[in-house]
Amino acid sequence: MSTTPLTVGFDLDMTLIDSRPGIRGVYLALAAETGIPIDADLAVTRLGPPLEVELANWFPAERISEVADRYRSMYVEHAITTTPAMPGAREAIAAVHARGGRAIVVTAKHQPNAERHVNHLGLGPDVVIGSLWAEAKGAALREHAAGVYVGDHVGDVRGAATAGALSVAVATGPCSAEELRREGADVVLPDLTGFPAWLDAHLATVGQTRA
Repeated sequence: MSTTPLTVGFDLDMTLIDSRPGIRGVYLALAAETGIPIDADLAVTRLGPPLEVELANWFPAERISEVADRYRSMYVEHAITTTPAMPGAREAIAAVHARGGRAIVVTAKHQPNAERHVNHLGLGPDVVIGSLWAEAKGAALREHAAGVYVGDHVGDVRGAATAGALSVAVATGPCSAEELRREGADVVLPDLTGFPAWLDAHLATVGQTRA
């Protein structure tokens, strides 16, 4: 029987929160302020990678850092209160806690804004770690001894693999269930509503102790 305490990592955008309405609002405000036409509806279909990756589609390289800073400052006004939790998000984190574990958020989002989201929605993770994408998430997952990482993007699957964690993918973001499987996800769920039952089955299988 494993004696490793349960720690589950979660991605944020399109895993725990539906950030599309808020991010769309920020892009529209940014376009109005800068005069640069941004297709906000297109941009929110590509959530997952760092902000700078998306901004490079609309701004020259020499402006990316400046515009990213402005975006993050505008984000507080336009995105926090308009962003809902994904179905099953609260229950997924509560399920980890109910089973004696720790729930951590590891996200590419700017950490202060990530913390604003989880606090506004009352999601209650134990730790929030921001500004990490794909394989770079592995370091934080290893540091916190996360045995499971839950995300919606192929980058999240790679992050879990880098950490040696079980990859649980939810098909609620830009990547289809088939894409997630092809990337190597160990488990693919339609959304987080099935996570508590999956977690019970997983713990029963591995015989993991409850901390």
